[in-house]
Amino acid sequence: MKLMLRAFLMGVAVLLVISSCATVPKPLAPGELRLLSMHPPENEKIKVNIPFVMNIHFEADGEPEIRSACFYFSGDGPHCFKVTGVIYGSPGTIQVQIRTKSSGSRHLKCYAAYIRDGKIQATNVIGTYISESK
Repeated sequence: MKLMLRAFLMGVAVLLVISSCATVPKPLAPGELRLLSMHPPENEKIKVNIPFVMNIHFEADGEPEIRSACFYFSGDGPHCFKVTGVIYGSPGTIQVQIRTKSSGSRHLKCYAAYIRDGKIQATNVIGTYISESK
């Protein structure tokens, strides 16, 4: 009985260690930019072919020059847009005016292009869902 209890407790301990390691984010490399989340402003309606502002939250080592944000609308893309504003902080915010070309709910994926060590780099990809307002 004691042997089974020890084996069970060891299994639980191993699972806790593995799950805690999986949730700890990797530290940023020098000059790195990492996207965290994105969302349209709550008071802005999304309409087909009408630009709306997308806010993209990020963390960065320093204040990298962010060139553009590129989007996939339910797999269609990438469609890249010039950044209209950047607020550095913890987290920072990238503002981009984008437009959707079709109606309904869309799965939206995004990455940003930025300058790191004199070269254009791509960030990680994040995603969210958007839907057209009536």
